[in-house]
Amino acid sequence: MTGKRFLLRAVALVALAALVVAAGAAARTGRAGGPTAKQATVKVALVTDIGGLNDRGFNHLSYVGLQQAQKKLKISGRVYITQTANDRTPNLTKAAQAGYGLVIPVGVLFAFGPLDDVAPAFPNTKFVGIDVDFNGLSKKPTNVRGVQFKEQEAGYLVGYIAGLEIKLHPYKHKQIVSGVGANKVPAITRFLAGYRAGAKKANRHVTVKIDYANDPTFADQAKCKETTLNQIGAGSGIVFEAAGQCGLGGLSAAKQKHVWGIGVDADQSFLGPHILTSATKHVDRAVYEAIAAFKANPSGFKGGFNKNYNIKNGGVGYGKLSSRLSKHDRLYITTRVNKISKLIAQGKIVPPSQ
Repeated sequence: MTGKRFLLRAVALVALAALVVAAGAAARTGRAGGPTAKQATVKVALVTDIGGLNDRGFNHLSYVGLQQAQKKLKISGRVYITQTANDRTPNLTKAAQAGYGLVIPVGVLFAFGPLDDVAPAFPNTKFVGIDVDFNGLSKKPTNVRGVQFKEQEAGYLVGYIAGLEIKLHPYKHKQIVSGVGANKVPAITRFLAGYRAGAKKANRHVTVKIDYANDPTFADQAKCKETTLNQIGAGSGIVFEAAGQCGLGGLSAAKQKHVWGIGVDADQSFLGPHILTSATKHVDRAVYEAIAAFKANPSGFKGGFNKNYNIKNGGVGYGKLSSRLSKHDRLYITTRVNKISKLIAQGKIVPPSQ
């Protein structure tokens, strides 16, 4: 074989090898240099409510769930931030128009108009409404799945903790605890109803004060702070903020006045040792599980019902107890509240929802 013919044959073999490698890569990825075809179709949009991703609670937890799905499930995700009430419907519309197969609006207020307006116009898009009760949607769009939490169960647990703690250590010789809601929506009403009942279960001598800050945005911290300061002025030694980002103002008031605060949704112990505990609501898990179910079967992902989370399935609970508690108080409270939690899971205690 001449040197020239040998060289030509060698070049041909190299070219063939390159084609084989490229074909293998394409087979693995669905197209050369890109994600698999299935991965490319799994696009998820998260639409926050007012307060954004830095609310240290509800919206933030939903974003954590999306981030977990992006990392573990390799889906494509995007967040639409809702700045004002007028953004809710346009954000849902933009997400659906952009081709996101699953759109997750976060917050009960999406149920009062936006989902009824948008979902029927995009029947091939799936919607999962966090804190949305499907049964409350007037048009009953079958491409919407609601996600509901038994907030009254988490509220009952932290109320029980508050009742025990104020019994052990009255504030200014009084056994008064209180709760603040941003506005009267079902989730907040359930939190506070459970809180009152739990406190009374733990301590029949306790007085429970409940007030609303009348903040429709759930983000006006000044309103919750003012409401909380009024409660503390009336003798409350423990304040529960069932108020979203608004509640951060109330928790800062608790710190300022050296009383206990109770957080909501996320475990808000990171705010400091003045946080006695938190009524936890695993929005991150709900978002992640919805995305996982959608990825597993996009076309078969069903709407028309509510997915429910409670103590029994680990969807709600209570957060860390403050490091400021004595060893005796920690053991006293933990032993008793865990028994109550088991009784709720078994259906032997049914906290009220209003």
